[in-house]
Parts: sequence; structure tokens; C-alpha cells
Amino acid sequence: MLRLTRLRLARYRSYLEADLRFSAPLVVFAGPNGAGKTNLLEAISLLVPGRGLRGARLSEVATGGEPPWAVSGHFDDGLGGFEVGTGTAPEGGPDRRTFRLDGERLRVQSDLAERVAAVWITPQMDRLFQESAGGRRRFLDRLAMALEPHLAREVSAYETAMASRNRLLAQGREGRRVEPAWIAGLEDAMARHGIAVAASRRALVARLNASLEAGAAGEFPRAGLALQDPAADLLDGMPALAAEEALRAGWAASRPRDAAAGATLTGPHRADLLFTHAEKGIAAGLCSTGEQKALLVSTVLAHAGLIAAARGFAPLLLLDEVAAHLDARRRAALFAALTALPAQSFLTGTDSEVFAPLGGAAEHWSVSPGLACRIPLP
Repeated sequence: MLRLTRLRLARYRSYLEADLRFSAPLVVFAGPNGAGKTNLLEAISLLVPGRGLRGARLSEVATGGEPPWAVSGHFDDGLGGFEVGTGTAPEGGPDRRTFRLDGERLRVQSDLAERVAAVWITPQMDRLFQESAGGRRRFLDRLAMALEPHLAREVSAYETAMASRNRLLAQGREGRRVEPAWIAGLEDAMARHGIAVAASRRALVARLNASLEAGAAGEFPRAGLALQDPAADLLDGMPALAAEEALRAGWAASRPRDAAAGATLTGPHRADLLFTHAEKGIAAGLCSTGEQKALLVSTVLAHAGLIAAARGFAPLLLLDEVAAHLDARRRAALFAALTALPAQSFLTGTDSEVFAPLGGAAEHWSVSPGLACRIPLP
């Protein structure tokens, strides 16, 4: 099991300084609203590539809005452990973030993805089933990147090429000369990277469904997942190279329409992830709030098992107020599933009694503004 054994914060949100040490696979942070529980989970989420569970601007996380700030964590991987650090350098701007692995500065964030991964559930994700496709697509990509770290580079390369294509189309709309070969080159890059992204998403959805059907979610209702993406659908009937050519041809034909719209209107960036309550056969958006939370939990539990089997370590699970909207039976099922998983889980809540059934299986911390104290077992 990959474990975070120490978390240190400096000038991070409500914490001028903090040094927390963990020794259990389950860690509970309990305290009133505004105490800083989610800040701790966010700090942990910043030890992996990406913008963290809040997606906040880096200048927002510094105490008082004044950088520099820093977060570091020591991980036990059974092979001697390693240290990850991130934050703003004194000489850098407020939105310039650096990563260090065992003291050595990393050139790209994706290098870190080979060593550690994290998946989270936050109260904001309760809107996942009602909001636009973008939120569900980003959720799917976070899961896919945890399984295949290289996917982050594919997504970035696709989005960079698409942004350049949009700029060239805009220049042509304004009457400036643009070589068609330049646009074709960008569409070629979009097709190569886009099919790679679509293939990873397609494979993950299939594996998640198989894992869920096999009972990976335990007592939680089984989610049925479906990827809505014409690019991925191409792979059902043709090899990847032919699918790339089909995307290129489609984008070439749609240049006038996309130029008028000021955006690329079709492609993997418009994909959606659809959820269904499998036992009831209804869309997740029509389920109760408690059922929606349970479907989300079942998906994350199945994903954690996939990561453990595929990569030799499970992702850290960051579960912010996850017990909210779950009845006592489902809370018991959640605690049982987390105890059985080969993953370290961090949970938050306002009522410490909710987590009492975990007993000595978890470390319990009391959180107040700027301070987190471990509660000794009786």
C-alpha cells in the first residue's frame, strides 16, 4: 500500500505552518465548517499532477494571498519511500508552481504521475450529474490519468493543437492569409492525440463496468457507465489509423463552420460520460441525492481496485464530506469497503460521531482554524 506518512504545510491557506504524521490506512479529519478540513485534503491533492481538488489558482492558496507557499509529503512505498514537494519558488510569480521529487526539481508534472496518484470526491461533485458534459469528462480523465499517466500528455497535446487551429481559423475569418497546410498539420496532431485519448477513455469505461459487474462496489448500487464520444465510437469498427483519418477528414470539411463558430465543434473534447443506476435502469440525474452520491462512491471504489491491480499501488482516496447524504447502512458499507481496499483514505466531516464505527481502524484528527490535532484512542 502506498501511504502518505507525513504532510507539511507552510503559508498554505489557513495554515501558517503545520506538520502532520500519519500511520494508519484510514485518516479522519473532523471539525466545524470553515475549520480547514478541506484545505488539508486539497494540500494532499496538490502532491499529484494537476490543479488539485478545488482547481484553484495558485495565488489563491497562499496564506493572505501572499506567496511563497509550500506543501510537502513523505510517502512510504515499501521501497524506501520518497518525498514530494510543491509550491511557489521565492523568485517565481504567484502562479508559477514547481515540483520536487526527493529534492530534485521535476521538469514536467507527468514525471510525478509514475509514483503517486489520487482520486477525490467533493461536495461540488454532487452536481456532476446535472452540470455540463465538461465536468463529467474531466472526472473521467482524472480517473484515466491515474491509470495511464501518459494520458495527461496526450490531452495537453490535443488541446494545444486545437487552440492553435482555432487561432488560425480566426485569422482566416478576419481575411488574413493562412496556409491550408498549417491547419492540416494541426488537424493531424489533433487526430493522433485525440484517438489516443478516446482509446484510453473507452478502455477505462469498459474496465470499470466489468469491475462493477463483478461486485467491486460491494453493498453500493452498481453504476453503469457509457462513453458518449463519436471519436471513441470510430474505434468500434475500424483500426486506430483509419479512425485518425476519419477525424482529419471531418475537421477539414468543417473548417468554414468552425471558423464561423470560433471553435472546433466536434472531437474528443466534446465527449460525455453517462451514468446509470444499473439495478433500477434509470439515469443518475433522475436518482435521489443519496443515490447519486452512492453511484459516485461505487465508481471510485471500483477505480481504486483497478489502479491497485494495474500499477501495484492504489491511489490516495480523498473523500470530502462523503458521508453526507448517505444513510447509516450505506455509511457502514463505505467504511467496510475502505477498510478492505489496499488504499489509504482521508475523510472529512463535521460530526466526529459519524466516524465512530471505524474505531481503531482509523486515525482521528480534530481540526480547528489553522490547527489539526490527532485524537488519541481511549
